[in-house]
Amino acid sequence: MSLPLSLRLKRFAARMCRITHRRGYGVHSPSAFNFIAGVIYERTAYYSYAELAQEERRQAHLHEASWCEEKRRFKRLLFRLANFSQARTILDVGIPAASALYLQAARTGAAYHGVDTRTYTSDTVEDTLLRSFPEPLDLLFVHDYHQPDLADRVMQVCMPRAHAHSMFIIQGIGYTPAMQQLWNQLQADERVCVSYDLYDLGILLFDFTKLKQDYVVRF
Repeated sequence: MSLPLSLRLKRFAARMCRITHRRGYGVHSPSAFNFIAGVIYERTAYYSYAELAQEERRQAHLHEASWCEEKRRFKRLLFRLANFSQARTILDVGIPAASALYLQAARTGAAYHGVDTRTYTSDTVEDTLLRSFPEPLDLLFVHDYHQPDLADRVMQVCMPRAHAHSMFIIQGIGYTPAMQQLWNQLQADERVCVSYDLYDLGILLFDFTKLKQDYVVRF
């Protein structure tokens, strides 16, 4: 996720403030600790990583330069999250990026749907999502922090499609005041059980066999 210099500096400051929130330190819930340590911080060198890097290079000339600007560790995190979720339906909403390869590679049997937000507004995206996205929705990835109103609308449309094993991921929750406000609203939503604030990404879970809790993670 390539960022302008001002956001990179802001992100560095945020990471320094989160030094005590790394690797699950201070998290008392066994399931939350296992998720942070065993998924977010997992260091397994999946064989797919090398294959995906090759595929990125092969496809790079077919796409705009921005397509391959995401950081490798974030693409790999998305791979692990998709793999952990065991998703059968994946909705990828945002500016087309190499992360799409990682989401699909993690769940090769899943039904994958991509929506390019450059061609929609918050007023027009709803109809597209209602017509095209699967229900129920297992995994949602929203990544266009430049359009917080559109991201908000996407979440409003998709939240009723979530179920106990759904995972919703939203990029850029700490990048702008508007995105931070949206994230706060999502955390407070009664349908959300557990949230993980990684600054770059927010992760929402809906399994109410767990106690409602919001976690901050340094990643």
